[in-house]
Amino acid sequence: MKAVRFTGVFKPLEMQEIPIPEIGKRDILVKIKAAGICHSDAHYRAGISPVSFTPLTLGHEVAGIVEKIGEKVTNVKPGDRVCLHYLITCGDCYYCSTGNEQFCKQGKMIGHHANGGYAEYIAIPSRNAIHLPDEIPFEQGATLMCASATAYHALLKSRIKPGDKVAVFGVGGLGQSAIQLAKAFGASMVFAVDINDEKLKLAAQYGAIPINGKITDPVVEIKKLNAGKGIDVAIEMIGLAQTQKQALQSVGPLGRVVLVGLSDKNLSVNTYSEILGNEVELIGSNDHLLQELPKLIDFAAKKMLDTSQIVTRTIPLDADAINKTLDALEKFDAGVRTVIVP
Repeated sequence: MKAVRFTGVFKPLEMQEIPIPEIGKRDILVKIKAAGICHSDAHYRAGISPVSFTPLTLGHEVAGIVEKIGEKVTNVKPGDRVCLHYLITCGDCYYCSTGNEQFCKQGKMIGHHANGGYAEYIAIPSRNAIHLPDEIPFEQGATLMCASATAYHALLKSRIKPGDKVAVFGVGGLGQSAIQLAKAFGASMVFAVDINDEKLKLAAQYGAIPINGKITDPVVEIKKLNAGKGIDVAIEMIGLAQTQKQALQSVGPLGRVVLVGLSDKNLSVNTYSEILGNEVELIGSNDHLLQELPKLIDFAAKKMLDTSQIVTRTIPLDADAINKTLDALEKFDAGVRTVIVP
């Protein structure tokens, strides 16, 4: 089969011909119909987040059709439409048994620690398959597995409640989902902070108040539009020290700041004025959980989460096209979400 693979830091991804993967008794083989290109993939290529081995097939946002099942698989059958939870875990350890499988010591993320979705087929444990309703296209189903799922988990971590005022820093694929989900949770105001006019226009369509960080100070503007007060929840999706700082400074007393974006830089914090004085909580949000995905799919099926405009471009399984998308992501100029359609 064809696969576009990572061969080393700072090197362009390469198209390779590799065998179709074998499956075990509890595994499934999925014919890939869509694979999203995430900003994390650009981080892997740049060496910000190291991968486990090379060559490696990237891609952790995956949807497709079940092609083959192992003899002990009962939850899906050949022909089923599925999207894939990207974390492969043991299923038996303390963290797995308590619903916190992202801390499983044997956990492997597809496209990072195991071969992923920039390919024609993928083999994965059947428990990672989530049924994808017919009304959700494969392209949108793929992005639900990271962009939307990570946003959903971050909002759950923030303990958002009806009436809260929320700011989302970075409104790419994750941020656009976070805006809609915050509204679904009952947020009374949602601010969208970015420097890309097209992303801000889309955020406004989803009911957010757009703030262009290139032409105004987001912290000053948020407080100005909120009667001079800090907000309740800030979600940082970019991973830049500047926007992490802005998120921290935008909240008021008892505010919750959730950091989602990957960064290799330290965050400098004034412990009294930014944390202790207002009893602000700084919360890390790490991926998402398998148990959260059926509810997320339900949100999308009921149109409470509209992902139709989040997929701004589709490209073929082509190394040049994928590398160009990763180049644009490194410059924060790649639209909302590009999806590979093999």
